[in-house]
Amino acid sequence: MSRELMQQRIEQAQIETEQKKEMVQAGPMRQHYHFMPQTGWLNDPNGLIFYKGKYHFFYQWNPYSGFWDSMHWGHAVSEDLLHWEYLPLALAPSEEYDDYRKGGCFSGSAIVHEGKLFLMYTGVTNRGSGNIQTQCIAYSEDGIHFEKYEGNPVILPPEGVDGQHFRDPKIWKHKDSYYMVCGASCNNRAQALLFRSEDMLHWTYVNVLAESRGEWGYMWECPDFYPLEDKYVLMCSPMGAGDRKAVYFVGDFDYDTGRFDWDLSGEIDWGMDFYAPQSFEAPDGRRLIAAWANEWECMPFWKDWGPTYREGWCGFFNLLREVRMLPDHTLQFVPVKELQKLREEEYCEDRIELEDAKEKELRAGDGISFEMQFAIDLEETQAEKIELDLRCGEGRQTRCMIDLRQGTLSVDRSGADGWSAGVSRSVLFLKGKKELDIHVFSDQSSVEIFADQYQNNHANNIYAGNGQNRILIRAAGGRAVIRGYRSYGLKECFR
Repeated sequence: MSRELMQQRIEQAQIETEQKKEMVQAGPMRQHYHFMPQTGWLNDPNGLIFYKGKYHFFYQWNPYSGFWDSMHWGHAVSEDLLHWEYLPLALAPSEEYDDYRKGGCFSGSAIVHEGKLFLMYTGVTNRGSGNIQTQCIAYSEDGIHFEKYEGNPVILPPEGVDGQHFRDPKIWKHKDSYYMVCGASCNNRAQALLFRSEDMLHWTYVNVLAESRGEWGYMWECPDFYPLEDKYVLMCSPMGAGDRKAVYFVGDFDYDTGRFDWDLSGEIDWGMDFYAPQSFEAPDGRRLIAAWANEWECMPFWKDWGPTYREGWCGFFNLLREVRMLPDHTLQFVPVKELQKLREEEYCEDRIELEDAKEKELRAGDGISFEMQFAIDLEETQAEKIELDLRCGEGRQTRCMIDLRQGTLSVDRSGADGWSAGVSRSVLFLKGKKELDIHVFSDQSSVEIFADQYQNNHANNIYAGNGQNRILIRAAGGRAVIRGYRSYGLKECFR
């Protein structure tokens, strides 16, 4: 095993990061409070866990440029989920099963076993006949320095599974056994496969946990499986399922057969920039998720990967969200309460009346890094539509359209920055409701909009300049009443 080679490559990446980080941190598109790398490219969250008194974020990382390439695992820790300390890389490509320019150490997860922090990840290599994806183990005594298991890979693709689509293991413990679910493709249909182990090193294939019959695409990336209330939840990012980028299924699970019987599905986020969510349990029992604020099919391969690429970095995580289950077993995805510690410059208006076609300017922090909440009074409102323009200025804006007549919510970023494009859309079910709640988080390069009890969410990246710092709202087709308007500026955690 090339322990020396992995250590050498980790040190090499650290030198690269130290040399570039000050220049990268000066980039005008750097986020203020969303987690992002010091330099280079970030995509999927990996190995999210609370271990030895700290939250650990691992993440897919290319430290050498703001473009996807050979995958490493970056690593950071926090005590409050807001302020993060970057640690040395956890994993770098170094073995015959993961040392490949367009492969490396792909996504995975973390668990504590016998006091050590174990990582399971997908090793990707290519021997001339396409990518080969296998599941591998690394472990650490201190949670910082990792060693790859000499017996890797520990799991090979089962018979019939496409070896180029067998990745992203998520592990958990139940009673005295360890379980793992990973994404796969068989006969061009997506699957989540279940494995079991007694020692984290020797694994047995159990069953197909769940699968698509064609309606949910040909591959489920980054599957996650966990209990919530009296049910089980499967999350994944389906490939080949159109606009669906992050979905959930709720149902019942039988450990004896290894089958998940779901009877309800939903969207975690309808926006264009929410992908590969991974969950973990906080010390207080909350089920939290982090996701990559981007998505493969929305990235413009014909151009580049956005303005941040030119600054030497690309990628960040969406806001951490708590998963909650409602009585009908549908799920809410609520921004974590820790974000409230960033609030400053509170501003409130109890009631705002919008006359038809008349514009009102709203106040929220500096208009760039802010949080705002309000409710549309559906009983007093006669308007057909309400338009909320965010990050306005210099002839540009991101428009949130709340169509009360058609029952839709859409976010149009085509006029945001001269680079971004596209409209994200979702259905609003308003029958029998007295109000519609809206909650917005804006950062330097993103807007996340939560609506209808955090079940109707849109995360979209934009690359707006500091001159785009106005917020405008208007009603169309009648008057509208806004209640409980509250806004805050948000303190900076990153730069």
